[in-house]
Amino acid sequence: MPERTYRPRRAVLFVPASNEKAIAKLPSLACDAVIFDLEDSVAPEAKVAARERLSAWFAARPKQGPECVIRINPPAGEWGREDLAAAIACAPDAILLPKVDTPRDIHDFDDALDGTDAPETLKLWIMVETPKAMLNIGALAEFGRDRAARLDCFVAGTNDLIKDTGVLAAPDRRYIMPWLMQMVLAARAGGLDVLDGVSNDFRDLDAFARECAEGAAMGFDGKTLIHPAQIEPALQAFSPSANAVTEAEAIKAAFALPENLEKGVISIGGRMIERLHLAQAERLLARAGRLSGRL
Repeated sequence: MPERTYRPRRAVLFVPASNEKAIAKLPSLACDAVIFDLEDSVAPEAKVAARERLSAWFAARPKQGPECVIRINPPAGEWGREDLAAAIACAPDAILLPKVDTPRDIHDFDDALDGTDAPETLKLWIMVETPKAMLNIGALAEFGRDRAARLDCFVAGTNDLIKDTGVLAAPDRRYIMPWLMQMVLAARAGGLDVLDGVSNDFRDLDAFARECAEGAAMGFDGKTLIHPAQIEPALQAFSPSANAVTEAEAIKAAFALPENLEKGVISIGGRMIERLHLAQAERLLARAGRLSGRL
């Protein structure tokens, strides 16, 4: 499967589509992506107004800016069809599908798009937030290998997983760590991006920064956020560090030496470095280059 084009998703901000003030602040924010939420954060009586607000915002959407995603209600539910129609009319970069349980949900989403004018470029993101989704995570990730399925990104729904399973919401997330790692593993198998779940206490930025560093170490591409104050720590945590860039440059330079051009393994500072490490270094440097000037 060809390598996907890198698009930064380090800091991905949830914004209720019903919150006019929050939406008005978006041009001043440095997040990589915005998820306009029509689901959990919008009260039933505000659904229609929220769709109308999104329609107006996307009609005037600037050409430059963050990736824009709309989270709809489940298509089979009370508000799903209207949400889907409104989202397609807005022409976002992706639609985020909640409460996904099985591959059938993705097939049903594809069927719902049939007969619409949704462009081929429209991507699908899915929430991984139910016990059934975790049990089917490998099968869900396989859709990443089928470009016709549009699947592009997993989003960890940690709050719902905790609610549905009854595990303790420990500050260090010890009881959900196996599920988070399983999401990363499945996403990589399917060639997908994967975003860590939200942190509910937006006032404790030190704890949030630690959680971001933990997510980056686990292999997540970025983190979903609930408050603009969380943007900067997420950007920092999910960007290559100066030390990582320096090390990658050293690996690339070492393999470029005439005496190492044909070697599969070399030694740098007492460490055995293989060409797979060179490939990792080149990807990191390419990513750092694309991110330069964004922080």
